[in-house]
Amino acid sequence: MLKSFHQEVFIEAGCDEAGRGCLAGPVFAAAVILPKDFYHPLLNDSKQVTEEQRYELRPVIEKEAISYAVGIVDHEEIDLINILKASFKAMHLAIEQLKTKPELLLIDGNRFTPYPSIKHECIIKGDGIYASIAAASILAKTYRDDYMMQLHEAFPQYKWNSNKGYATLQHRNAIGEHGMSPYHRKSFQCLPSQLELDL
Repeated sequence: MLKSFHQEVFIEAGCDEAGRGCLAGPVFAAAVILPKDFYHPLLNDSKQVTEEQRYELRPVIEKEAISYAVGIVDHEEIDLINILKASFKAMHLAIEQLKTKPELLLIDGNRFTPYPSIKHECIIKGDGIYASIAAASILAKTYRDDYMMQLHEAFPQYKWNSNKGYATLQHRNAIGEHGMSPYHRKSFQCLPSQLELDL
C-alpha cells in the first residue's frame, strides 16, 4: 500500500515525468499535492496500472488534489539541453504552476536540479512508494499519451497511438522505412542501424 506522506509537518508535492526514454515527442512532468488522508485503491505507479485505470484515476486525482499542474518540454529543447535537464525543467514548470506552494518536493528518481527555495527528497522508485508521486506519474503519463494520440493523427505511420513514441521494434522499423518526423528527437539514436551499432 502506498504511503500517504513522507513527513507530517510540511506541505508535500510529489513529482514525476513521462516520456524520458521516448524517441519522439515532448517530455511531460506533473506535480501533485494530495490531502494527507487521500486514498484510492487503484492508485499506483502508472506502469503498474492499466491504461483504463490511469484514465479512471486522472479525474479523481484532479478533483481531490489540493493542487496539481503539468509541465512540458518539447523535442527541440530536449535536443538542445539533453533529456535529463529537460525532465527536470518540465518538473520545475509544473511546480511553479501549483496554486499552493509546497514546502517539500518528493522527486521520483535519484537526481534533481534543486527548485529555488523548496527542499526536495529524491526517492528511487518513489512512484511505487508515495501516493503523491504515483498521482504525478498518472497525470504525466495520461497527458503525454493524449498528446501523442494527437500527433498520431498527423503521422500514423509511426503508430504512436500504440507505442506513444517509445523505442519499440515497430517504431524503429517505421523510422527506417519513412525517415524521421519533425517530432523525433534528433539527439536520440532513432534509426535501427544506429541502435544496432549501439548494442
